[in-house]
Amino acid sequence: MDSAKLLHPFTFYLSTALAIFRYLQTGFFCLKRIPIFFTIVDTVISLYFRSCGLSPFTIDLDDQTTMHFWTSNHRRFNKPNLVMIHGYGGDARWQFVYQVGSLSQNFNLYVPDLLFFGKSSSKRSGRTDTFQARCLAECLKRLGVDRFSVYSISYGGFVAYRMAEIFPEEVEKVVIVSSGVGSSDDQIEEQIKKIGRDPAAVLLPEHPQDLRFLVNLSVYKCKPLRWLPDIFLQEFINAMVNHQRKEKLELLEHLLAKKADISLPILTQETLLIWGDQDNVFPVNLAYQLQRHLGPRSRVKIIKDIGHAANIESPDAVNDLITSFVLGRSKDIPSVSEKSSFSRVY
Repeated sequence: MDSAKLLHPFTFYLSTALAIFRYLQTGFFCLKRIPIFFTIVDTVISLYFRSCGLSPFTIDLDDQTTMHFWTSNHRRFNKPNLVMIHGYGGDARWQFVYQVGSLSQNFNLYVPDLLFFGKSSSKRSGRTDTFQARCLAECLKRLGVDRFSVYSISYGGFVAYRMAEIFPEEVEKVVIVSSGVGSSDDQIEEQIKKIGRDPAAVLLPEHPQDLRFLVNLSVYKCKPLRWLPDIFLQEFINAMVNHQRKEKLELLEHLLAKKADISLPILTQETLLIWGDQDNVFPVNLAYQLQRHLGPRSRVKIIKDIGHAANIESPDAVNDLITSFVLGRSKDIPSVSEKSSFSRVY
């Protein structure tokens, strides 16, 4: 390898190291002002995305709406396009950090921050999943992405469903993980009572103990925040949750206020529904309910001993299921009535 090829990555990682050092140096003198711990982890995650062949990209839809993406550096025409749509809780990087490495080997990835999350924003009044879906589809069009599959989690499932409905020619296949799409009003009310807290207080925590509650609600097998100090959790809340907090609240209020769609369209695309059998946010019966609504072009995969955050608790199983489904390896994805040979999946 010639020296020019070595120089670019060397200078990139050196500049990153220097940036971290500057934050550290400043933080020692002004700890309350600089989110030192959060900044270090956030920078490392961005570095990891870059090491997976992704780069940040910003699209101005107009003078009021901007969407931020992480996209594959070089689109390979022998790879299908996969759009990854996150839910509440941080931006796309923090939610998909366990998946981009594996999925980037088989797909051209497009990983957006939904509006009012991360670096995406809008001054427009739209707060619906339809508004999110149309803005996202327009960005993909400007990126030259004509055909793509979507993989979505939780709130992102509502957006993905609307994209598949509105743009059936562009959306090839749909993967929805642990989402409340198709829930009735009674089911939503019952689940809120079961959780025992205001949904806004759960999804948009203000204090470290609130964030611990959300994470403990979302995962089943472990307590990932057990050893993290409150100072780091508060930095995460300040940087991620409180950023555009008012708009996030309005998104949630719309989602809770709208009545269940009794005429929810049946998608024309093949759809894979992935759920953890211990999901305490959207119970597993909702997966089978949505599958019955969608009919024979859909299938359900249940991952054993996994909670709501299947993408974090069992990323390998989720990645394998997505890859086999989108690439068309139907023999690896049994019908809903069959057992799967995947470890930890039944």
